[in-house]
Amino acid sequence: MPRVRRVRGEAFLALALLNIFVLITGFVALDVIEARPLPAVPNPVTRADGAAAVETTAPTPADPERIADILDDPMSSSGLEDGLSGYVVDGLTGDTLFERDADAPVTPASTTKIATAVTVLNAVGPDHVLHTEVYLDPAENRVVLRGAGDATLTVTADSAAYPQVATLEELAEDTAAALAGLGLDTVTVGYDDSLFTGPDTGPGWKPNYVTEGSTATIHALLVDQGRVDPDVSTRVPDPPKAAAEAFADQLELAGLTVEGEPDEADSVGEPIASAESAPVSSLVEFMLLASDNNMAEALGRIAALEMGEEPDFPGAAAATHRVMEDLGIEGVRLSDNSGLSTKNRITPRALVRLVRTASEDPALNATLTGLPTAHSTGTLAGRYSEYSTSSDAAGMVRGKTGTLDGVSTLAGTVHDQEGNVFLFALMANSEGATGPQLDTLAAALSRCGCS
Repeated sequence: MPRVRRVRGEAFLALALLNIFVLITGFVALDVIEARPLPAVPNPVTRADGAAAVETTAPTPADPERIADILDDPMSSSGLEDGLSGYVVDGLTGDTLFERDADAPVTPASTTKIATAVTVLNAVGPDHVLHTEVYLDPAENRVVLRGAGDATLTVTADSAAYPQVATLEELAEDTAAALAGLGLDTVTVGYDDSLFTGPDTGPGWKPNYVTEGSTATIHALLVDQGRVDPDVSTRVPDPPKAAAEAFADQLELAGLTVEGEPDEADSVGEPIASAESAPVSSLVEFMLLASDNNMAEALGRIAALEMGEEPDFPGAAAATHRVMEDLGIEGVRLSDNSGLSTKNRITPRALVRLVRTASEDPALNATLTGLPTAHSTGTLAGRYSEYSTSSDAAGMVRGKTGTLDGVSTLAGTVHDQEGNVFLFALMANSEGATGPQLDTLAAALSRCGCS
């Protein structure tokens, strides 16, 4: 069953903790993938729970036969049987070390977001920002809030938070200042959610995804991913209207009189105020750490708009397929960009190639820096704990998780005790499949003396 594992605030905190973790362990994104420890510094220095890690020597090439041997027992005892596929390569050379049905197209769940990350970073670049704007219709004394697809837009935010996000509070203050210059102190409020088109739920989505809080319906205008409160998973029934109502409240706090209730309206003229999102690189990191479905669908549509595709489910999927073709990556066929769709298909080989491609292009590195860390950040924070049989891999595994009914996936990077780093994808399409079952396999790789 898909479920929300971290809300916005927890994800941004996790991102800040991840940056600290990366600093103290002595590697950055490319070092994680290329397995090049800093001189005289164990890699990693500590496990995520604070226990000293085993010091590593210079990496030596791993032996595929040893990799197969170390994975054989945990795979046999996993209970996943024929539903398990996987692919492992050397992070430094790209040489294949292990494959099991590596070209089988299977349901990827939220590891789909790796493809989404690479797509949007490739299409618009890591520094691209989104602008939530306010327009003035002077004939009606109406201000119109226009959504830009920024799923991190919030009402108010801590000025010391990382990364900084756009807020309705600041946008309302800027709007009030602009209106004061025009001699206006009383307005009505409209909202424009027209940037994205098409249905607001995806093909292959189960009807309970929204009601259970896994996602809000998909819109260009929403606050806190459409949650009724930033700290809960429950979603509002009409995200654009809820955002406009919150904006109207902030306008009144900024000193304006707001008449009536917000309603749908067209944006006309030039914007009088604008709120800028964090750069797309940060939005990608947030999406991956929190496995945020609304951010994923928005980023797919941002890529679609840049590439001349329709900003809807088919258009975002088409944009992703075009980027995959341009990068020479086969085995990715999507119906949505979040991974909620049961119609998506990705092969283990494709996921590993995506991770490797992101390691080779600095513009795509947010795909790596956004990967959760075992027993430390994001959707892996609660896994690899001291109570699990995979605890010795805490801090050694970084990966994107995926969970649906009968689907569990994990793809990313893992360090072993000899200083090697492996790129891997493990995908279980099997009744009762769980994340901890895959964790045992990643942990086996981390303790591998496979040279």
